[in-house]
Amino acid sequence: MRIPGLGRLSRSSRQGEKPGRTIVINGRRKASGVRAQSRVLMAMGVLFAIYAALGVRLVHLGMVDREQVNLPQSRPTASRPDLIDRNGEVLATDIKTASLFAEPRHIVDIDEAIEKLRRVLPDLDYEQTYRRLDSDAGFVWLRRQLSPRQQAEILALGIPGLGFRTEKRRFYPGGPVASHILGLVNVDNKGIAGIEKFVDDQGLADLQALGLAGPDTLEPFSLSIDMRVQHVLRDELMRAMERYDAIAGGGIILHARTGEVLAMVSLPDYDPNNPYNALEKDRLNRMTAGVFEMGSTFKLFTTAMALDSGKVSINDSFDATRPLRIGRHTIRDFHGKGRVLTVPEVFIYSSNIGTAKMADVVGIEGHREFLKRVGLLDRISTELPEIATPTEPAIWKKINSVTISFGHGVATTPLQTAAASAAMLNGGKFIPPTFLPRTEEEANRLAKQVISEKTSREMRYLFRYNTEKGSGRRAEVQGYHVGTKTGTAEKVVNGRYSNDTRFNTFIAGFPATDPDYVVFVVLDEPKPEQPGMSATSGLTNAPLAGNIIRRSAPLLGVEPDFGHEGEALLVSYQ
Repeated sequence: MRIPGLGRLSRSSRQGEKPGRTIVINGRRKASGVRAQSRVLMAMGVLFAIYAALGVRLVHLGMVDREQVNLPQSRPTASRPDLIDRNGEVLATDIKTASLFAEPRHIVDIDEAIEKLRRVLPDLDYEQTYRRLDSDAGFVWLRRQLSPRQQAEILALGIPGLGFRTEKRRFYPGGPVASHILGLVNVDNKGIAGIEKFVDDQGLADLQALGLAGPDTLEPFSLSIDMRVQHVLRDELMRAMERYDAIAGGGIILHARTGEVLAMVSLPDYDPNNPYNALEKDRLNRMTAGVFEMGSTFKLFTTAMALDSGKVSINDSFDATRPLRIGRHTIRDFHGKGRVLTVPEVFIYSSNIGTAKMADVVGIEGHREFLKRVGLLDRISTELPEIATPTEPAIWKKINSVTISFGHGVATTPLQTAAASAAMLNGGKFIPPTFLPRTEEEANRLAKQVISEKTSREMRYLFRYNTEKGSGRRAEVQGYHVGTKTGTAEKVVNGRYSNDTRFNTFIAGFPATDPDYVVFVVLDEPKPEQPGMSATSGLTNAPLAGNIIRRSAPLLGVEPDFGHEGEALLVSYQ
């Protein structure tokens, strides 16, 4: 049975129930549907409100003036000129690198951000980084000068609020090979040591401040260094340190006629690309920033002083029969001959007694004046800022003059010792050393005549004679006529000179007939190569210098001469 407007009746209705009952049931269903629809609309409204709030926040963040916040912290890193050696090889250059920064207000979860970053940067300090990120700052640096790989890995982390800025980083292709010459720059590419600081002091810093130091406006800065010879010097020094178990070593190769430093090494050194240990005291540049008693190499200067004074002739003799007593002090020879020695014998046998007597002939005042004249008592002037000042007795007494004559009592830097040695061999001209290119004509304008040419010829003879008959035999390199002088100085330990602790020095000039180059090498506390052997300079430093000359002479263009091998003749130098 169907009732119009109500649809089909239920079974109970057909059995006699009143039609109104069915009308009541349909009304409840309708009310329930209305309530469900209201709840859906309310949920949609809440969701709309949430998304609207998020949208407003995103628009707000997008309108923030980020450049205004970052400007004080994000100035471009200053450009620097390339450093090149005398052959045009690049020693230092700028490369582009990425630096990581953060905007703390955009970091959603600080702990999570740090945890992710430490996957790439495990040495990132957690507490320091947290303090930086948990601040109101608009910009903070997190890590400067990242590698491309580190940048890519951090980008893959997808941490909001982090960004990168392109900066310049100093790169040294040779790594540690010339570290003590080139020096260092700080994180802002400013020179803080070595030639890098010298370049800044010559006006680069002013150009950078004015914004005129662009990569296209800076010419390469040339040095006197020959990187090939620099490598040879460092390689041989490292081998010698290992062979004789020395705690340190160093060397200089100097052009005797121009004063140019062609190579200089101090070991241990550091890598300027990662200078985490550059400030350790053992990595001091011993060649310019350290002063040492040079031992018997100082006999070179005492002998030259005596000959140049005119009070001693190369044909004179000195009695070294017995020890020399001065007050409470006794002067002995290391390997005494117990007889009268000629001047050449005093030199090649390295007689303390004979050398002391030569100094006594000149006198205390004349002795000090000579050492000052050849630049051994004053702070040397050169481009490197790391230069030490020599030490000497406050008042020179006779015992001071005697001990200084054979290398105890005055401490100088190896660089100025090498420069003074060059003056003894190059015709008597002291030429200030330089790390910049210099012609022979320019050097002559700076040169100071400190001994006569005749004395210089005699010193070249003695140098060669020492290689042939004396302690420098192991430095001989066939065809190059090497001239030498050894030095084995006892080091001061607990206020006293120690017989077992040595500072070995060695000077070589080649070709000895008219030297173009001077090699000066030191080994600090070398040990005997084998039990029962000694560790004097003639055994440790002489073969070291010979190896350096053998490998570097061809690179320097010195041609060997095999036609005049034989004993040194004094007449050939007069």
